[in-house]
Amino acid sequence: MQSKLLGNTGVKVSSLCLGTMTFGWQADRPTSAAIFQRCREVGINFFDCANVYAGGRSEEILGELIAHCRDEIVLTTKFYGGTGEDVNARGASRYHMRQAVEASLRRLNTDRIDVYFIHHFPADVPLEGVLRSLDDLVRAGKILYPAASNFAAWQIAKSLGISAARGWSRFEVLQPMYNLVKRQAEVEILPLAQSEHLGVIPYSPLGGGLLTGKYAPGKRPDAGRLTENAMYQKRYEQDWGYEVAGNFTQFAQERGYLPPALAVAWVGSHPGVTAPIIGARSLEQLEGSLKSLEIEMTPELRAEISALSPEPPPATDRWEEAH
Repeated sequence: MQSKLLGNTGVKVSSLCLGTMTFGWQADRPTSAAIFQRCREVGINFFDCANVYAGGRSEEILGELIAHCRDEIVLTTKFYGGTGEDVNARGASRYHMRQAVEASLRRLNTDRIDVYFIHHFPADVPLEGVLRSLDDLVRAGKILYPAASNFAAWQIAKSLGISAARGWSRFEVLQPMYNLVKRQAEVEILPLAQSEHLGVIPYSPLGGGLLTGKYAPGKRPDAGRLTENAMYQKRYEQDWGYEVAGNFTQFAQERGYLPPALAVAWVGSHPGVTAPIIGARSLEQLEGSLKSLEIEMTPELRAEISALSPEPPPATDRWEEAH
C-alpha cells in the first residue's frame, strides 16, 4: 500500500480510504469487522465516517473496531446533518457544532478527531463564525484538522482567505464527489487543492454503483442504490451517464480489468487526489475496489478512460485554452 502526504499536514495516509457509511446499515457488525480487518491487512490506515451515517451507529462500530489501534489510524468524521428531532440538532451553529463533536467523540470512543469535516456549506450561519468555532475545537484539542465536504471552489477559497486573515486553522482536506461521470471537481476544486496543498479524498468513485459493470443503457440490476435510492436516482438520472457506464464496462472487460477496480484507479490517478474513498457492504464488494491497487494507471490509460465521458468545460468557458 502506497502512503501519501495528506496535503500540508505532514500526516501520511494510505492511498485508499475506507468509507464506513455501510457500517450498521448495509453491513452488520460482523461484516463491518471483516471489512475493517481486510483493510488493515492490505495497509489501509485511513477511515472516513459521519455522525449521520446509520443514525450514529457507523461511528459506534468504527469506534469499537479502532480501539486496539487508534494511534495507527487517521480518523475522519463529519457534522452538519440532522441528528435528532430538536430544531437545533442540525446545521453549523456553534451550539450544534459543540454538541455534535462531543457526541462523535463518545461514539468513536476517542479523545480527538483527526480530520473533522463540515458536511455542507453553511447556508444560514455566517462563515466567519463557523470557521472560528472550528478553530476553537482545534485549540481545545477536540479536532486536529478542519475540513470541508461538498463545498464549491469559491466557497473553499473564501474560507481559506478568512482563516488566513484571522490566523485561524484552515481547511486542510477536501471531500468532493468525483468519478468518471461526475467530473466537475476537475475544473476548479482539484486545481485549487493542488495550488494550496490541500488533501483531497473524493467520494463515490464508482458513481453510486454506476461504474461497477452492472449498468448500461437498458440494463439495470434488481437491487442497488440507483434502483432503490431516490437521491442517487436523481443524481445520476442523465441518460448519457448510462451510456458512459456501458462503454466503460466494455473497455474494462476488453482489457482484462474489473470495472470497479479500474474506476477507483482512475480517480486515484489524478495528481490532485490523495486517496479515493471506497466503500462496501460485503467483503466481495471490497475486493473489487482493492484490485485497483494492482492497476498501473499510465497517462495513456487514464487518457483513454477519460475520453469515454464528456470533459467538463473550463471555468471560463474558453475551450481554446483548455489544452
